[in-house]
Amino acid sequence: MIEKDGRSRVVIEHVQPQINSGRFPVKRTVGERLTVIADVFADGHDEVRAALLVKHEQDSDWQEIPMEFQGNDRWEASFTPEKRGIYEYTVQGWVDHLLTWQKGLKKKFEASQDVGVELLIGANWIEEAAERAPAHDAQTLRNWATQLRNESNQSAGVTFALSQEVTKLVEAYPDKKYASLYHRTLFMEAERQKALFSTWYEFFPRSASNEPGKHGTFKDCEQVLPRIAEMGFDTIYLPPIHPIGDSNRKGANNAVTAQPGEPGSPWAIGSKDGGHKSIHPELGSIDDFVSLVNKAKEFNIEVAIDVAFQCSPDHPYVKEHPQWFRWRPDGSVQYAENPPKKYQDVLPINFETEDWENLWKELKSVFEYWISKGVYIFRVDNPHTKSFIFWEWCIREVRRQHPDAIFLAEAFTRPRVMEQLAKIGFNQSYTYYTWRNTQFEIKQYMTELTKTDMREYYRPNFWPNTPDILPEMLQNGGESAHISRVVMAATLSSNYGLYGPVYEFGINTPVYAGKEEYLDSEKYEVKHWDWNRRTKIRDVMTRINRIRRENPALQTTWNIEFGETDNQQLLCYAKVDDYKSNKILVVVNLDPHHVQSGWIKVPVQYLNLSAGSTYTVNDLMTDTRYQWHHEWNYVELHPGVMPVHVFRIE
Repeated sequence: MIEKDGRSRVVIEHVQPQINSGRFPVKRTVGERLTVIADVFADGHDEVRAALLVKHEQDSDWQEIPMEFQGNDRWEASFTPEKRGIYEYTVQGWVDHLLTWQKGLKKKFEASQDVGVELLIGANWIEEAAERAPAHDAQTLRNWATQLRNESNQSAGVTFALSQEVTKLVEAYPDKKYASLYHRTLFMEAERQKALFSTWYEFFPRSASNEPGKHGTFKDCEQVLPRIAEMGFDTIYLPPIHPIGDSNRKGANNAVTAQPGEPGSPWAIGSKDGGHKSIHPELGSIDDFVSLVNKAKEFNIEVAIDVAFQCSPDHPYVKEHPQWFRWRPDGSVQYAENPPKKYQDVLPINFETEDWENLWKELKSVFEYWISKGVYIFRVDNPHTKSFIFWEWCIREVRRQHPDAIFLAEAFTRPRVMEQLAKIGFNQSYTYYTWRNTQFEIKQYMTELTKTDMREYYRPNFWPNTPDILPEMLQNGGESAHISRVVMAATLSSNYGLYGPVYEFGINTPVYAGKEEYLDSEKYEVKHWDWNRRTKIRDVMTRINRIRRENPALQTTWNIEFGETDNQQLLCYAKVDDYKSNKILVVVNLDPHHVQSGWIKVPVQYLNLSAGSTYTVNDLMTDTRYQWHHEWNYVELHPGVMPVHVFRIE
């Protein structure tokens, strides 16, 4: 049985982007362009045309965007989503008989051949186009067909047939009765712009009090908001705010047994006071939390909370839904482990339970509960230890009702696992940036993120530290490393965050040498911070956040171009906005201990500068201007003064 009209001669292949053969949607934000490419060709020598077809899920009609020929059968077109939601797109191709006729006519005429019959053939094609046109244009086309049939001067006839006026009008009514359509409809999800551009500051609410030794509250957090807003952060991320279990509670520095009065880890969620939909009593009430969320909005800050689907042995789920956990032969539940780490105070959830449907519904309701309290951003703890299929369902269902919701995957694990989390719905993802230190490592990693198909679905969020991770570079590099690492995070990636107080105060003592964990970690203690203290690191954070807000080139991750250097301790990269009007060039001293100097090759073509031109570079970190010439220019960066340049090219 012949299932397709045999007269459809156009082949459409290699349509990109598509993730896992269209299994997952590609990601964009509203206003962020999507460029689609495809190979479109036919047998023989007939000319082919192609179009990109796009429509929003709520629309019934397809928008047709002509594709431009790029050479070697490759076609390209772009569109920019104007509203949130799912867009469908595919590619159409057809043989263009009029264009084929025009090119053949031109060749024959230039070869001094008789083209009388060709002009009559063209009249027929134009007349057929009239049948597809509305009345006004149809009459014009019929008049042109008559003109070609009656034209006695072949030269005049050819000139008229090849004119822009004729070509433009006939192309408006192509013959698509034998058009081919790509065999698959692809999808793109357009999200709110904060999914692409955000600036996160993490702190523990219990350490927000101004009084030493006193447990912080949400009211104390409100007093911290002005300084966080002053530094330019638009998202505050709070570790778990729920009741903390007593059983197997961890003590200072992750001691297996807590001493009386020690607060325990916020990630050991659940006690007699409630679970994932409850507030730790010492932080305040649910009304106090809602007040914090609303107060933050006055500073253009959103509150993000940590969602960790794990339970203290005291969590109500353990008694009410024992089937959701794995019970061992001795009647205990296996606690969480990540050898050599042990989490005796945490019980993992069993996603293979026979009661999985009720488990899924309950976990989804956790997000819905906090959304009802005004929270739309969730940092999800260790999502890679939970079921992929659950996350795909849960995120889809939550975002269907609440498209503003943003899910950040906190997963430092194997690459394919991190990638899968991004594909199935997480809007942002933690990365390996924390451990990429050399010029080669950073270039290679940024190339992987921005120049492969990861760009279509993996939206990175760069963190130079977390409460769990004090990387070696920060341990050994001191203030200079803290400055260079935060500036790189903020300029390499349009989403970045940091574990705030310890970072701005330059705290970098590990538990012991070679261990990437903070000594006297806030995970296990209530801290007292001098919120009025100013440091050079804090000033740099404030400045780089303002620079990000004022320069559109830094508000996307994907527009990076690296420049050459003659010194491997210098890193150089450029970013420009879509209009090539905002041009940023960053130079970093990767050595936190020594002055590094050398020559950098400015990517002038990428920056739309002429190779021999003279131009001004304004260092936005120090408000210093330099006159530069040509491609190669000299820099010298002192780690004790300022280890980075963030130039705006003027």
